[in-house]
Amino acid sequence: MKRRILALGVAFSLVSGAYGENKQEQLQALEKFVRVSKIIQNFYIKEVNMSTIVNKALKGLLPNLDPHSAFLDKKAFKELEIGTNGEFGGLGIVVGMKNGVLTIISPIDDTPAYKAGLKAGDIILKINDKATLDMSLEEAVTLMRGKPGTKITLTIVRKGQKPFTVTITRGLIKIKSVKTKIVKGYPEIGYIRIASFDKNVVKQLGKVLAQYKKEGKKGIVIDLRNNPGGLLRQAVGTLDYFISKGVLVSQRGRIPQENTSYYAHSQGTYKNIPLVVLINGGTASASEIVSGGLQDYHRAVIVGEKSFGKGSVQMVFRLPNGEEAVKLTVAQYYLPSGRSIQAKGITPDIVVHPGVIKESNETEEVIREADLKAHLRATLKELNNENKYKKIDKKKIIDPSKDLQLMTGVNILKGLIIYEKKGLPTPPVKDEK
Repeated sequence: MKRRILALGVAFSLVSGAYGENKQEQLQALEKFVRVSKIIQNFYIKEVNMSTIVNKALKGLLPNLDPHSAFLDKKAFKELEIGTNGEFGGLGIVVGMKNGVLTIISPIDDTPAYKAGLKAGDIILKINDKATLDMSLEEAVTLMRGKPGTKITLTIVRKGQKPFTVTITRGLIKIKSVKTKIVKGYPEIGYIRIASFDKNVVKQLGKVLAQYKKEGKKGIVIDLRNNPGGLLRQAVGTLDYFISKGVLVSQRGRIPQENTSYYAHSQGTYKNIPLVVLINGGTASASEIVSGGLQDYHRAVIVGEKSFGKGSVQMVFRLPNGEEAVKLTVAQYYLPSGRSIQAKGITPDIVVHPGVIKESNETEEVIREADLKAHLRATLKELNNENKYKKIDKKKIIDPSKDLQLMTGVNILKGLIIYEKKGLPTPPVKDEK
């Protein structure tokens, strides 16, 4: 009896400063929890201690609030810290709960999952032989992560296909968050791929933009497809490179302390170079803040498919033991125009579904100058331009003809560049609110 009173007293002291319910209602609810816990301890078929009961209760409680809240035990908390540092052992996919099922938000570039062909929107039905129905997000992540070199089998449900299995060998996931490539045939256009918003993005992006300025790039494609998000500060810093004044993003929650706005700075802004941003269903959270902010300020043309729609803010509260934590949704993001991303996502300015560009059979039948006998050869300079791509590592080149969304973005930028070269008035670029 004394133990029960002590437990109630401790619990009551923890919540006595909480909002909402009066103290009597809080005490009654806590007493109910203690009573049920004692029934489990006394009568359950197996012996269960109070620590296990509380942990299981918390693991069930947090995901029932929303899909992104969670109780992080020692192992899960350690994995969260490892993940934000950009290196961990596993498959290389970002997952979430969508309509109650374990869904791939996005595969991470150049990882085992990416190479195995997993796609955003795929449903993971089983992990090895264990069904994911009623499985918590943290449990699923724990099962999929593991020692590099070990194998795991996933049962996948993909729209329009029968369920299939794929066996993947885990690897050491090292995320290079910012990559730049040469756009084949378009030397005046820069291509930047941001795979996730880890702690290194702003620094790496700054170096790329400085290099592009030296090279005299006339336009930039920023590829945020299958970017699952990451750190808010990195998203804000990315926006700050392209917007000189105004609110970049704001967040609002139930508690006044969570209400804050982030503003642009004029110094170091690349405000004149035309931008195209590529997005798809795997574009989530921080990457939606970037694409949505650029869209609101009419600073970039957004191309691709509708984004994922994660507009909530999670805060991690470390527990007193220092080894466990609670990840809790405390607010929602709002774009500069005041609109919310949550469950809505970003709708592209130009909707383009993924595909490969194919030449029609008719073009192959047309007779060209090159088909005529004794035709004049191209100049040495032109031949050198054609051959220069053969000397460059293929990994450093991206071919827009194999990517319809990218080709659309390149054509938009090409049009804007020509528009400016012709001496026509530059279309207004709104970079402040």
